[in-house]
Amino acid sequence: MALTMKDVERFEASRPRLEAIAYRLLGSASEAEDAVQDTFLRWQAADVTQVEVPEAWLTKVLTNLCLNQLASARVRRETYVGQWLPEPLLAGDPMLGPADTAEQRESVSYAVLAVLERLTPAERAVYVLREAFGYPHREIAEILGISEAAGQQLYHRARKHVADGRARTEVDEAAARRVVEEFLAAATSGRTEPLVRLLTQDAVAVGDGGGKVPARTKAFEGARAVATFMRGLFKPGRSRRALVGGSPGIYAATANGGPAVVAVLDGRVVGILCLELTDGGIAAFRAQANPDKLVRASRRWASEDHGEPLFHAF
Repeated sequence: MALTMKDVERFEASRPRLEAIAYRLLGSASEAEDAVQDTFLRWQAADVTQVEVPEAWLTKVLTNLCLNQLASARVRRETYVGQWLPEPLLAGDPMLGPADTAEQRESVSYAVLAVLERLTPAERAVYVLREAFGYPHREIAEILGISEAAGQQLYHRARKHVADGRARTEVDEAAARRVVEEFLAAATSGRTEPLVRLLTQDAVAVGDGGGKVPARTKAFEGARAVATFMRGLFKPGRSRRALVGGSPGIYAATANGGPAVVAVLDGRVVGILCLELTDGGIAAFRAQANPDKLVRASRRWASEDHGEPLFHAF
């Protein structure tokens, strides 16, 4: 049955919410876009005159598409080259979704997205729908085709997994910029100690190059090891300039609600380093350098004026 203009408009009104759900479930903006488009195709093929609550129908279809995607993604990630990290989104990206409550902001933080990778698909779906979008347990059970009691059990398990991770410190954009500037000043000082003082003792650093950009397959662990790596990362060198094709501009920014360092070369984002803050200091660095996972960030970056970089790397 052909969709009317009203039917199309009804779907488009739901698209931002659907994309925000899919991004949290999949950790990938491109895969989220594909899942939402597949949801539209199913909306297009359905007899929408029989759909009593379009929002619930669309959410159920999307969620189950994402669950199928997560199942196949686990197999693909077993053969992924190096560490797999979520796709970071820069401040203002509509796919970040609602950010009115601490729970909503937390659910899309880069640190939590990384933790969600360790949950089962069902646990992840329940956590996202409940924590980020406030769906009642009854509706979540209907969406997933399980009992309400089973849904609540999944939710409690998921929350425990997330809570077992570090409690991140929320910062506004101004504070995030100050944190990044302090970190960069220490990283470019040529000395390890200023960096060590900014880190927690069990700090970690991990990168995702996707096999397309060189990245260490094993995380750096411990304040001194991470500090030594970060000092070397920002050390000038011809080989590094040749590797990326130039000297990228380094900016302080916000990604997924937290402080981030953005490297930009010829108007294209070539790397995003997300910092995880706790009361004890910087607990983790997660660097995304896989160009496939920086396409949306590059588009977002190009849409705004960011002024001059803090400095040029390498």
